[in-house]
Amino acid sequence: MSANLEMKKQVVADILEKFKSAESMVICSYSGLTVDQVTELRKQCRENNVHYCVLKNRLVGRALKELNIDCLDDLLEGPNAFVFGEKDVTAAPKILSSFIEKNKLTSLEIRGGLMGTEKLDVAAIKELAATPSREELLATLVGCLQSPVSGLVAVLDQIAEKKEAA
Repeated sequence: MSANLEMKKQVVADILEKFKSAESMVICSYSGLTVDQVTELRKQCRENNVHYCVLKNRLVGRALKELNIDCLDDLLEGPNAFVFGEKDVTAAPKILSSFIEKNKLTSLEIRGGLMGTEKLDVAAIKELAATPSREELLATLVGCLQSPVSGLVAVLDQIAEKKEAA
């Protein structure tokens, strides 16, 4: 086999690993972004354990075919960037949506994505972006669980104070 074919097979294997380890993946059209904007977006992605990469559509298509996912074929046209969120389903959509909103960009456009093996349209990705992250949901749960207990402690403390005063 040629060296070029071996190199492409290795790239497809790397893409497969990204898909397998990702909780969600967002495809966006990035043409028209400046170098500074792309650098800032990549920085924000790195800080949040999200991988932003530009890949060849054909190689991504081969990786998806190996995973028996064929619902994204219509999105694999033109210059695309792929944003993989590994630890949190909402991470990639949140970063992209907030970056677009903060910079008022029309050149960075979310085209679709994937959560597990399900295709996400733009509306679903925006809904994911508005959803609280896993950590926020866990903090809310802890607060809900802690609230009745702290109320009980306060009541028992007041009863103990009254008995000491009497």
